[in-house]
Amino acid sequence: MGPGIAQVAAVAGITTFLVDVEDAALLRARTQIQGTLAGAVTRKKLTAAEAEAALDRIRATTTLEDAVPGAELVIEAIVESLAEKCTLFSRLDEIADSDALLATNTSSLSVASIASATRSPDRVVGMHFFNPVHIMKLVEVVAHAGASRLSIERAQEMSRVMGKHPIVVRDSPGFASSRLGVALGLEAMRMLQEDVASAEDIDTAMELGYGHAMGPLRVSDLVGLDVRLSIAEYLHSTLGTALFEPPAILKDKVAGGELGKKTGKGFYQWPRTS
Repeated sequence: MGPGIAQVAAVAGITTFLVDVEDAALLRARTQIQGTLAGAVTRKKLTAAEAEAALDRIRATTTLEDAVPGAELVIEAIVESLAEKCTLFSRLDEIADSDALLATNTSSLSVASIASATRSPDRVVGMHFFNPVHIMKLVEVVAHAGASRLSIERAQEMSRVMGKHPIVVRDSPGFASSRLGVALGLEAMRMLQEDVASAEDIDTAMELGYGHAMGPLRVSDLVGLDVRLSIAEYLHSTLGTALFEPPAILKDKVAGGELGKKTGKGFYQWPRTS
């Protein structure tokens, strides 16, 4: 998600810093961005000059202090762990400019809990992008009770600048998209587990029957089955409904290291990437 968000910001003309703790991860991110931009040029969505200019706007660093001071907007896209996000936001609150907007890309965790790690929770919002970021138009702007109206409006405006369509949702488990998407994905997994139909045919039912751009099992592979499992467990524990209880097929695939596209196998076989 991080490279995708950085790319759409840079294409929109925004000078962007991409931060990771590992140089190797930054190199992979830059390679990913280069490949996606090259595809956009091939499809005539961008000119070669526009793609090169976007790439030039992205700076990579392993140090928050190189990137955060002076930034108008900081978007976090780390692992889906409340503890790790709170630790990061506490640090961001210390080094970011006082008027900087701090946003989390969490797909399900409590934004209020993340904001509580800062001294100024009013400037913390959710900005939930969707994968692949350069294609998907939606951004969920998640408004917790302590977020200021100005922060919510700034998040909406920045989403539009990056070519996205923002919706505002209340800070509740799973928000709107994850709650609906995970429920559909888990039911598709149960159907596959019960041998109702193949993965391909279940996905085709939603694509051709309901106009979905991509079926729920393929989407789950793209998101990562470990991420899907983590979100399902969180929703199951917070909402207390059997609808979000992870099915055995999902638990077994994660336990076996079949995490979807990133490992080459999930509900589908995928080409391995370096």
